[in-house]
Amino acid sequence: MNERETLKVNTKGHLEIGGADAIDLVKRFGTPLYVFDEAHIRNMMRVYKNTLKSEYGGNGQVLYASKAFACLAVYAIARQESIGVDVVSGGELYTALKAGFDAGQIYMHGNNKLLNELELAVDSKVGCIVVDSFREADILNGLAAKRKVMQNVLIRINPGIEAHTHEFVQTARTDSKFGFSVSDGAAEEITLHILSKKNLCLKGYHCHIGSQIFEKQSFVLAAEKVMDFMAGMKNKHGYIAETLNIGGGFGIWYNDDDPKLKYADYADYLKSLITAVKNKAKQHSLKEPYLVIEPGRSIVGEAGVTLYTVGAIKEIQGIKKYVAIDGGMFDNPRYALYQSKYTVLLANRASEKNTEKVSVAGKCCESGDLIAVDVALPKAESGDIMAVLSTGAYNYSMASNYNRNLIPPAILVKDGKAEYIIKPQTYDDVIRNDAVPEYLK
Repeated sequence: MNERETLKVNTKGHLEIGGADAIDLVKRFGTPLYVFDEAHIRNMMRVYKNTLKSEYGGNGQVLYASKAFACLAVYAIARQESIGVDVVSGGELYTALKAGFDAGQIYMHGNNKLLNELELAVDSKVGCIVVDSFREADILNGLAAKRKVMQNVLIRINPGIEAHTHEFVQTARTDSKFGFSVSDGAAEEITLHILSKKNLCLKGYHCHIGSQIFEKQSFVLAAEKVMDFMAGMKNKHGYIAETLNIGGGFGIWYNDDDPKLKYADYADYLKSLITAVKNKAKQHSLKEPYLVIEPGRSIVGEAGVTLYTVGAIKEIQGIKKYVAIDGGMFDNPRYALYQSKYTVLLANRASEKNTEKVSVAGKCCESGDLIAVDVALPKAESGDIMAVLSTGAYNYSMASNYNRNLIPPAILVKDGKAEYIIKPQTYDDVIRNDAVPEYLK
């Protein structure tokens, strides 16, 4: 288990999350259950915010990348911690606004923003919109002109850095669906296009090279390449970019294949990035840009634990042993999508030694419905409580009602106290929007 103060095995041999015994949580809230550790979420937000303040004079902003996990409560925490958020859909924007978030502290992303999403963003006066196509720039300029406002924008550019991560979460390669490539001149072309728009104010550039990255040098190289591009735009066209948004992508611990990073390690990632930006600004005689970062997974990923109850156990002699749970790919599709690895333990027997390797199977009618493969556990029994660690990011946010299963509720735990932040679904919720045409009645 990744060691931190708020996630441990207590004297009963039970997993303890945020001061609460996981078994007590299950008795109160049932399973499957998403559990979020509030202290860890706040601590990670503060690491980034405080490092920007101490190493860069506060000349920047931390945005929580809400695609990792979005709900009213997490936006409320971000608001209390005085950081901004980035959103990638009308639904995320609407939720942030409903949570009372200052629209001026919201950045909106997306490679194919819908007209109604852009209208909501402009009407809500979001702080900045990250442009990802010529068509979007034209539409956005028209919307702003009609409303007689100036809309701040960034351009998402692609510096050609290939981070060492899963190919499905690499977002800055030359053939990515995101951004404008620097190497083929597209980034320069969109810059001039937006500068010609009367109702768009180009503040600078955005870059995001991927997710689950542990190499500091990847972030450093990306920052250096974007700074070089910014210098080129100044020298060739006299355009001086004020803002550099370098995105997110900081990795987290999922299992022992990953490094176990401490808070100070994340501060070091940001320090390396800041040093690179400062050095490039000095080299090119540029003013140090307003620096924006967008951590998401690293804020909520390790803060989340999913709890399940073990059901059927099936052993295929000499081949494989399946331990089935009351959840599955409908609450965590990441193994099915990416073959993602997790650390799994029995929350009610967390101090016992592992004695066998099993595959954790979900309850969906899919042979590929697996949560983990070949993980070490004590000999599991029906009724045991299984915990899957580091499930705070991209689990609830990617969940579905596949097979008409219910998406699990989520709770927030702090100092041993727990409350719902997402209430349980019911079967009535699942059929709420169903309709039967008259001729079928």
